[in-house]
Amino acid sequence: MQLHVKQLFQLVNMNKINFLFVTLFGIGKLKKIPGSYASLLTTIFLFFLFHIINLSPNIVLIGVIIIFFISLYAVNIFIKDLDNKDPKEVVIDEFIGQSIPICLYEISHEGTKETDQVLTFYFIMFILFRIFDITKPYPVSYYDKNFKNSFGVIMDDVCAGLYVVAVLVLYMVINS
Repeated sequence: MQLHVKQLFQLVNMNKINFLFVTLFGIGKLKKIPGSYASLLTTIFLFFLFHIINLSPNIVLIGVIIIFFISLYAVNIFIKDLDNKDPKEVVIDEFIGQSIPICLYEISHEGTKETDQVLTFYFIMFILFRIFDITKPYPVSYYDKNFKNSFGVIMDDVCAGLYVVAVLVLYMVINS
């Protein structure tokens, strides 16, 4: 079967689009700590969406859920021919994991908030997410070790994001 030039061009463009998606526009190709850069950029991006543009947190959460499902497919395509099934350049999972606590924080604290309070919570969520993503407490480690596919790549970050949510809920319960 012969590939026509147009089909080859489309294939190359799809691979480039997929690369840009899973590496968060190339952030994953940074030499040092690409996951931390992706998490930081996500935090700044979400602050911009929620507090500059005033986008509804529910809409953003729906977007994150859609990105989650697209990522399952996109990451699978990206890693299919790689020996390392969780390459450091794939950082779309950091975007998803970091987005979970921030979106849920914004949904649960809808309305006007003091900017310094928001920045403090965003900073705490960023730090906690990075700690849980790097140290991989159970079940984060379970997904990381037992699923050598896109599901494992993404779910360990989802679990890390949910750990951040649990810590913040515990903090709010203790302080109420």
